[in-house]
Amino acid sequence: MPVYTLPELPYDYSALAPVISPEIIELHHDKHHAAYVKGANDTLEQLAEARDKESWGAVNGLEKNLAFHLSGHILHSIYWQNMTGDGGGEPLEKDGVGELADAIAESFGSFAGFKAQLSKAAATTQGSGWGVLAYEPLSGRLVVEQVYDHQGNVGQGSTPILVFDAWEHAFYLQYKNQKVDFIEAMWQVVDWQDVARRHAAAKERANVLLLAP
Repeated sequence: MPVYTLPELPYDYSALAPVISPEIIELHHDKHHAAYVKGANDTLEQLAEARDKESWGAVNGLEKNLAFHLSGHILHSIYWQNMTGDGGGEPLEKDGVGELADAIAESFGSFAGFKAQLSKAAATTQGSGWGVLAYEPLSGRLVVEQVYDHQGNVGQGSTPILVFDAWEHAFYLQYKNQKVDFIEAMWQVVDWQDVARRHAAAKERANVLLLAP
């Protein structure tokens, strides 16, 4: 049986328009995300076959494929939940996300500084990748990561809580080669309630990750 399944979108294809067109949402979710789910499941089957046969000649490639497809599945699963047609602005105390707002200010000096850093990280990713806001448990701070492909250049143990997809399939049909314009538009659909929940959950898990008493 497949280990991983494609999650349903929490909204219809048109919910994020005009920031992201219905056509892009459909292709991105139903084709690209689905391909990562299939890739992860197929690679698990191939690894099981390698164990059964004690045939390890392809293990390096299989482990890399698993990391690529599984990370793609995880990041896309977060990506869909991070967005809402009623989103945007910035996290504010009055909206019940004050703890997140405080953490952003403490980690980056201001919301404006954080927004500029994440936007630049996402827009200048070379080739395919992501801009990611993550909780780093060792310091208890938020960090911005520039993730190559789905899994490269990531701090071990960090938990992504807000992700901007900077792969061309996320924007090219609508924004052509203007990745910067797409990243700027993305701020209009950020669901800060979802990001705040992820931040709280990441903090809760931190002691377990670090094996703290």
